[in-house]
Amino acid sequence: MVFAGDGRVRVDTVPDPEVSGPEDAVVRVRRAAVCGTDLHVVAHPDGLPAGSVLGHEFVGEIVAAGPAVQGHRLGDMVFGADYAACGRCWWCRRGDHWECDHRSFFGTGAAFGPPLAGAQAELVRVPFADATLRPVPAGLSPDAAVFLGDTLATGYAAIARARITPGDTVAILGGGPVGQLTSLAAQAVGAGVVLLVEPVGARRELASAQGAVTAEPETARTVVDRVTDGRGADLVVDAVGGPRALDAAFAMVRRRGTVISVGVHRDLGWSLPVARAFGDELTLRFVVGNALRDGDALIALVRSGAIDPTVVATDTVRLDQAPDAYRRMADRRTLKTLIAI
Repeated sequence: MVFAGDGRVRVDTVPDPEVSGPEDAVVRVRRAAVCGTDLHVVAHPDGLPAGSVLGHEFVGEIVAAGPAVQGHRLGDMVFGADYAACGRCWWCRRGDHWECDHRSFFGTGAAFGPPLAGAQAELVRVPFADATLRPVPAGLSPDAAVFLGDTLATGYAAIARARITPGDTVAILGGGPVGQLTSLAAQAVGAGVVLLVEPVGARRELASAQGAVTAEPETARTVVDRVTDGRGADLVVDAVGGPRALDAAFAMVRRRGTVISVGVHRDLGWSLPVARAFGDELTLRFVVGNALRDGDALIALVRSGAIDPTVVATDTVRLDQAPDAYRRMADRRTLKTLIAI
């Protein structure tokens, strides 16, 4: 699956990736996924030249490895983080892999670092394989494991970084795949009322079936007031991105509350309500998912049954059907598409 220019994608034949460094592995992809970030970079292709292989969520088996790869063997079934990092530098040792000077993000061109060919393909080269890849435990399906590298990692990171306490009220803006799995992560770690705010009815219905209270954007503050005696939410997660979503989040958070943003941002600026943020002692954090750091927790939550990420998978297609899957997701006719390769 490659970027074809002008907001389009196509299936093409490209040279097979090969091990090019001692810490590389090549993975034969069995399951990939289409992500909102894929839609974003295709629609706004800064640093994404035509012909770039797309995709950053994948599960597969290792078919080649460099001599320095110690933690994996040929034939191992693994899932990948959505970006590679060295695993050894000062940042990585702190668990801040996103800040690694060697970071490269699969399938997004130069948007988030040096270009790295993506994983919506039969084969993908994985730098720093020992850090970037994790074994898929026995009994965990590829359909579930493919979510661990990004979508669930992002939702979990939003909740983990907020350090909520049991019973806290959590409001989530956006009922896309990340918003839905953020809701499940919040419930899994002990949140009280979890409110998912979403304009699309089918997405509200899914969230409701999975234990969340739901609201349309126009009524969200009324619902928050009802369940918090007018205080506002302890935590608001922006799973949309952009100034409007940040404004909406600040309008729903309580005094001394926290806003976490995991949505992709393109705007160069936003008018922070500084006087209120200071007077109400608000916390604002921007968070990127990190399966390199949180992989063990993610696996445990899914293996235990506390979270079933596959509830957001609305269809599974072959690779040659993926261009149409991109269009359906962009039109909000589907929620999350898996690609069986």
